[in-house]
Amino acid sequence: MKFGICNLGIVPCRAEPSDKSEMVTQLLFGEHFQVISEHKSWSEISIAFDNYKAWIDNKQFLPISEDTYNELNEIPPALTFDLVQVVLNTQSGAITPVVIGSSLPLFNGESCNLQGYEYAYEGQHIRPSQLTGRLKLIEIAYTYLNSPYLWGGRTPFGIDCSGFTQICYKLSGFSIPRDAFQQAEMGETLSFVEESQQGDLAFFDNADGKIVHVGIVLNNNQIIHASGRVRIDKFDHYGIYNTESGSYSHNLRLLKRLIE
Repeated sequence: MKFGICNLGIVPCRAEPSDKSEMVTQLLFGEHFQVISEHKSWSEISIAFDNYKAWIDNKQFLPISEDTYNELNEIPPALTFDLVQVVLNTQSGAITPVVIGSSLPLFNGESCNLQGYEYAYEGQHIRPSQLTGRLKLIEIAYTYLNSPYLWGGRTPFGIDCSGFTQICYKLSGFSIPRDAFQQAEMGETLSFVEESQQGDLAFFDNADGKIVHVGIVLNNNQIIHASGRVRIDKFDHYGIYNTESGSYSHNLRLLKRLIE
C-alpha cells in the first residue's frame, strides 16, 4: 500500500492517467491520500478528505509512510485562511504559493510538517476548534465572489459549483462529498423554499432529472453559486433567476439542510 501528500500549491486530478484527460478535482497543499492503483507515471488515488478517486502525475506529490498517513487522519490539520499566501521550505528555502483552504499538517503555530520536510507559514489560519458553522460559512462564501468558473476547480482562481460548496463547508468545519449529486444525498430534505435558512444547499437538475448544479442559500431570497463566476442571484421555488438575462437559469430540484 502506498500513500502520498500534496506538496505543491494546486495539483490537477484527472479522470484518466493522461495530461489531456478531464480535470475532475484538485488537490490543495497538504491534502493526503492513498494510492489505489498505478499506470506508468500516474497514480490513481483516493483522497482522505472526501474519498474522491482520480489520477495524478507521480511528479506532483510527495510519498509518505503509512504511519504518517494514519497520523494525519487522526489529527485534523489547520487550514490556511488567506486567499493566497506562501509556505517556505525551511531546508531548501523554496517558496510555494498556497490558496485558502489548504491544509497545514501537524501545524505548531509557525510551521507544518510533510514527511520530515518543514514548511514555515506566517499567514492567517484556522483550526477545527475555531470553526463556527453557519455564519462563518456565509462569510467564507462571500470570499469567493467573482472567482471564475472552472470544471474541477477548488480555488479562488477557478472553481466549479460543487467545489465551491465543498470548500466553503470544509472551511466551516464540515466534510461533504465532492460532487453535487453526492452532496444531495446528505442532510435533511426541506419541503419548501420558505423553510430554508442561509447556509442550506439548493440543488438543481437538468431536463433528464439529473442533479447538475448546487448553490448556498442566502437570506432575502438569494443564492450564491458558481455559474460563469461565483455570483449572487435571486432564488425562489422555480429556481435561480438571472436578472441579467431576465430568465431562470437553473431549475430547482431539492433543498437540503446539513448544518443545524
